[in-house]
Amino acid sequence: MATLHLMVGLPCSGKTTLARKLEVERSALRLTPDEWQIPLFGQDAEEPEHDARHGLIEAMLWDLAARALALGTNVILDFGFWAREEREDFRQRAKKLGAGSEIHFCDVPEAELMRRLAARNAFASQETFHITEEMMRPWIVFFQPPTPDELGVLAPQIQHHEIAGRVFSLVDKGDGL
Repeated sequence: MATLHLMVGLPCSGKTTLARKLEVERSALRLTPDEWQIPLFGQDAEEPEHDARHGLIEAMLWDLAARALALGTNVILDFGFWAREEREDFRQRAKKLGAGSEIHFCDVPEAELMRRLAARNAFASQETFHITEEMMRPWIVFFQPPTPDELGVLAPQIQHHEIAGRVFSLVDKGDGL
């Protein structure tokens, strides 16, 4: 059975680093929106069109992911999944395609996120967005980490990964709903 891997966490939490590792370990197609948006639109994070563009790219990547899952290929969506409702929606989508799902939650303290953000912003990059502290702070408030209740529903098995911070990988083979 194919598996949909949902990377959960804020920018600078280690999602893409872990996703790259899982891509190899799980023989999965990794889909990271920033890797599409930056080549197409450049460093547009502070432009008014950014969110609409990002949403369109995520929708297109889901179409690709859905086809890959239907063909039996594991898929990693490196979207962040900041809200429980969004995580549940994508898990349901995977289940309807006959695929399992796994949530990989990258839990990093705020001080460490800000340290990583400063380090990332110190060098111009064509691979990651330049994000200001002023942009990041409201996102930290908005972000809904998976609750113990949600994790209990999602994953009877827990695997831990550690990459430069606290990272939790929670596994659900699709039968937990």
